[in-house]
Amino acid sequence: MLLLNKSDIKKVFTMKDAIEADKKAYQAFSEKDAIVPIRTNLGTIREGESMLFMPGYVKSLDCAGIKIVSVFPGNAEKGKPVVPATVILMDATTGEVISVMDGTYITRVRTGAASGAAVDLLARKDAKVGALIGTGGQAPAQLEAMLAARELEEVRVFSRNKEKRERFAEDISKELASYGAKIVASDSSDDAIKDADIIVLATTSEVPVIDGNLVKEGALISGVGSYMPNMHEIDEVSIKRASKIFCDSIDAVLEEAGCIITPLKKGIISKENDLNKELGDVVSGKIPGRESDDEIIIFKSVGIGVQDVVTAQMIYDRAIEKNIGTNWE
Repeated sequence: MLLLNKSDIKKVFTMKDAIEADKKAYQAFSEKDAIVPIRTNLGTIREGESMLFMPGYVKSLDCAGIKIVSVFPGNAEKGKPVVPATVILMDATTGEVISVMDGTYITRVRTGAASGAAVDLLARKDAKVGALIGTGGQAPAQLEAMLAARELEEVRVFSRNKEKRERFAEDISKELASYGAKIVASDSSDDAIKDADIIVLATTSEVPVIDGNLVKEGALISGVGSYMPNMHEIDEVSIKRASKIFCDSIDAVLEEAGCIITPLKKGIISKENDLNKELGDVVSGKIPGRESDDEIIIFKSVGIGVQDVVTAQMIYDRAIEKNIGTNWE
């Protein structure tokens, strides 16, 4: 069994690799090449805390695995990850566990890559300005994914804490300097999204974090933060204005994503006309993605276990090839 920590993974796996892994995962899911049960959520342990179990199996790769991930906001004060996770990869031909990996890092990179895949497939080709709302643990990967998928000139970041967003912008500018984009902190969400071609939302907010009236025509909105029915980071105006809404998994989004469930209940959108597109079908060419530079497009992701399995398999194969990691019997 191979043990892989964050440092090991970074030696063999880039953000562009992660974007390709997510695209493969979405295609496998939409083509029914994967078995992905709706994740098990133990529910609220204490206020704002939850534990989730996300299994998945990919037939064509003959691999299976499970990610155990928790959301514990109080961990930030303890100097621990707010979203700790472990990925267990299995050989589906023998049923044996073949690798245990740092799921915290995999979660960050594959969730960032979800936006990256959406940007690659759905954003305008000439996109130059990005906006990122939320500067938590997911933020660095989300921002890098935008830059990996499009040659952006500027990315504006916003979170409610002024000191935190300014520090984040300063630190990430150094970390991602090789991409050549200007990264700045905005004083408000409104300022951040004004004229933005790509808007990424990475929050767990129960109220909308953007004003849909300010979203420019042709923008892509990627909502990757809200993963429970009480969370609503995407506002209803944006939902109503959208020409198309794509999901990673329609069933999972209808089960978990409050910013889609609520407008559906209100009749703002309908399941038949608006919630019938999965990103995997764009990857395979079954349905078109962006058809006009004026379309406002929304991508809503709550995460599916097959992302972790495909990502973990790619990391494992490369680690074996390069003799990276620790073998444990």
